[in-house]
Amino acid sequence: MHLDAANLAARRGEDLIFEDLSFRLESGEALVLTGKNGSGKSTLLRVVAGLLRPERGLVTFTDSQGRTDGTVSEVSHYFGHRNAMKSELTVDENLTFWRDFLGNGNGGSRVSVEDAADAVGLAGIAHLPFGYLSAGQQRRFAFAKLLVAYRPVWILDEPTAALDASADRLFADLIETHRKHGGIVLAATHQSLGLEEAKELRMTGFAGVDGGVWG
Repeated sequence: MHLDAANLAARRGEDLIFEDLSFRLESGEALVLTGKNGSGKSTLLRVVAGLLRPERGLVTFTDSQGRTDGTVSEVSHYFGHRNAMKSELTVDENLTFWRDFLGNGNGGSRVSVEDAADAVGLAGIAHLPFGYLSAGQQRRFAFAKLLVAYRPVWILDEPTAALDASADRLFADLIETHRKHGGIVLAATHQSLGLEEAKELRMTGFAGVDGGVWG
């Protein structure tokens, strides 16, 4: 299983944000995008996730059987700045909707809503309206969406925003568990996610990529 980006380029308005960007992520690998605001991190994530059309280049996913006929969006969770949860619904209702809507991808297993709540450290309060919760609690439950429906590729944009240090560690542990089961992670961050042996790519914006920071 691997995720390939070949010669990607993307624009924001009339500006070319990056070009000739290529990488491959094998099963269990992670790539962390770093760089200042406006450097193209979120743009690259959205291109890979299929939410933005690239100016040039191609993104493909090859499954464990060698098939490349599916789109990356079909095998990915995209976790953006917004939580994508209805404030007036309970956490349980929100997560049940995403579980049923997304289904379960091939090659892995999902967890129950109750176990997902426990995994993000908030067991016992999933009956509350999502809008009643603190920003940190909302972010934790939004991350639980990734657990109730299996996808091999996690695309994460500032996943630890609004979280304290203990929650940072919890998220890192969940990401590492996903990798240990063969999952692929592509993440943008302003702070260390604490991932083991992750590759790093520093984005500089306006067609710039520092190719010397791969680890």
